[in-house]
This record gives sequence, structure tokens and C-alpha cells, in this order.
Amino acid sequence: MGTGWAIKLYGVADEVVWTIKLNALWILFTLAGGIALGIGPATLAAYSLARRRSSDESFHAFPAFRAAFRQEFRRGTVLVLPLVAVAVVLVGNYLYFAALGAALPRLASLFALVALGLIAAYAFPMAVHFDLGVRLLLPKASLLALARPASSLVLLFVAVSVGYLSARFPVFGIVLAGGAWIRLDTWLCLRFFAENDARLHPSSN
Repeated sequence: MGTGWAIKLYGVADEVVWTIKLNALWILFTLAGGIALGIGPATLAAYSLARRRSSDESFHAFPAFRAAFRQEFRRGTVLVLPLVAVAVVLVGNYLYFAALGAALPRLASLFALVALGLIAAYAFPMAVHFDLGVRLLLPKASLLALARPASSLVLLFVAVSVGYLSARFPVFGIVLAGGAWIRLDTWLCLRFFAENDARLHPSSN
């Protein structure tokens, strides 16, 4: 019993340390790209490493992240930067309408922001898991978000939980939140993709 608990505790500690490292690399490479040109490739690089981690691959984090950042520079910028720009506009709209006390426009902005977040939650893991062009990623991610409402609710719950913990414990938000979300989002979506593929192609199982 004692040995079993020690192994489980070591596994949890190793996962937390790795997630902190992923979070730090994501922030570092985002800043290295001047934020605007860094956030896209850094995000896809982080998802790429999270996918490899979920597949139990062994690799050194920094050189793997650097290689993925370079490889995903163009695609990451084209995919992620427009989504970030739209999110910033929606947040600005939400705050503006909240200040005016305009309930319906504020709720519409919030709904659009949630929908955008769910599409991104599917699109980023999809980008590193499937061989798809940027033009196909967002439509397929949108379709999957609509076709799997239960999975979308799980992702939304996880995102809200990470956001709540970040607001409640600022140190968590700085040190762990980004990496934790990327790690959990990837882990969940890989399973959703497998379930969806099994449902669409039952004869292959």
C-alpha cells in the first residue's frame, strides 16, 4: 500500500512539474515572438508537446518546444492570431456593454466569446493531431463542438474551473494555468476524437 501511494504521488508530482514547465515555455516563446508573432506558434507548439506527452513519448521539453515553434510558426500565426484578435474585441464589447448596463448585447458578447472558446478548444488539439489545413480546422472544430454537446460542456467546465482557480489564486494563474489548460484540453480532446472516430467508423474497431 505504501509503495503504491508513493508511486501515485510521484506520478502526480511529475505531471505537475511537467505542466509548470510547459506553461513557462509557452509564456517564454510567446514573449520571444513579441506576443503578436509568438502566441500562435507557441500555442501550437505547446499543444504538440501535450499530445506527445499524452502518447507517453519521451523527449526533452525545451529543444522539442523550440523545434515545434519553428515548424508551426506560419500555421500557428494564421490560425491562432485571428482568434485571439476576435476574442479581444468580444471581451472589449462585453465590458463596454456591461458598463452601459445593456443586458442583451452583453449576453450576446458573452455567448459569442464562449462559442469562440469552444471552437478554439477543439481546433488547437485538432491542429496537432490531424493533417488538416488551416481552412478546414475551424469548420471541423465548429461542427464537432455542435455534434458533441456533452463533450463541449466538459471542456467548458474545465475552462471555467481553471479560470476560477486563476482568479482565486493568482500564483496558480501565472505559474500553472496556461499549461494546465493545454494539457487537460489535449488529453480530453484526444479521447473525444477517438470516440467520434469509433462512432463514425464502427467496422474499423
